Amino acid sequence: MIYGVITILLFLAMLAYFRVAARYNIIDKPNERSSHTVITIRGGGIVFYLGAAVWFIWSGAAHPYFFAGLTLITLISFLDDILTLSNRIRIGVHLLAVLLLLVEVQLFTLNWYIVPIALVLIIGTINAYNFMDGINGITAMYSFAVLLQLWLANREIHFIDDRLLYCTTLANGVFAFFNFRQRAKCFAGDVGSVGISFILIFATLSLILSTGNPIYVLFFAVYGVDTVLTIIHRLFRRENIFKAHRSHLYQYLANEGKGNRLVIAACYGVLQVGIGLLTLATTAESSGTQIRVVLCVLFLMAALHIGIRHYILRPIKTILHSKNT
Repeated sequence: MIYGVITILLFLAMLAYFRVAARYNIIDKPNERSSHTVITIRGGGIVFYLGAAVWFIWSGAAHPYFFAGLTLITLISFLDDILTLSNRIRIGVHLLAVLLLLVEVQLFTLNWYIVPIALVLIIGTINAYNFMDGINGITAMYSFAVLLQLWLANREIHFIDDRLLYCTTLANGVFAFFNFRQRAKCFAGDVGSVGISFILIFATLSLILSTGNPIYVLFFAVYGVDTVLTIIHRLFRRENIFKAHRSHLYQYLANEGKGNRLVIAACYGVLQVGIGLLTLATTAESSGTQIRVVLCVLFLMAALHIGIRHYILRPIKTILHSKNT
């Protein structure tokens, strides 16, 4: 009953936000990075923060440093969606938010060198999640996949309040209702992709620290491989990796490959669920077996990524070569 009420409240909050966004022109105009061609409401991902806020109140203000960090990073991302802030301000707030997250999970009690490594990995993951938000449905489907993995892990190892996972899932469901369409009603915006990634990272980091097992980083394997190989691909082409682009594999599939965007988004989620199930099954094995599984997963994912990219771009390269000769 309570979750039904929460869903209705989040749904009504989204409808109210659409009115505000339309009134104040909070919209996403197509640019060189976009895979859409029509103006769409931006910032629908604010519902992720609202879902977390419901949990925070319901839990009696549990994990206050995490929620403070989430509030900071959500606020600065929403302002960036509206005003386009300077990188220094945005990165500074991101850093402060992640530091609050690390305080929450008590990472500062570990060896000193763990903190800078964690900062780089977490901020990199947040930005990767943001960069991957480029076609309808992909953030919603991938977030469902990560949430499912976390829920399955939480059944065996109670490392986090189930209600946070449920409230986040409900918020993601409301967002998917408006976004998982050929013509989306809204986009997540930075406020959405950054906000949901912060929540998922907190849960995954809590799992890793509870078990002492880093294999759970594979819960983000699909996004991670796509992001890293895209950066490498752009470096080989001597492109500015900080400039907007459409070079991720899912963008090639959707644009050059003319694939159905919703099918592509769903495939990313399904593939991640498969890797997550393999990860969960592997945790009972020896550390040596786990390392081999991680290496095999990353190798196969990289080979699949490179193979599909080559297959899609080969006709384009052939045409360009024929024109040059």
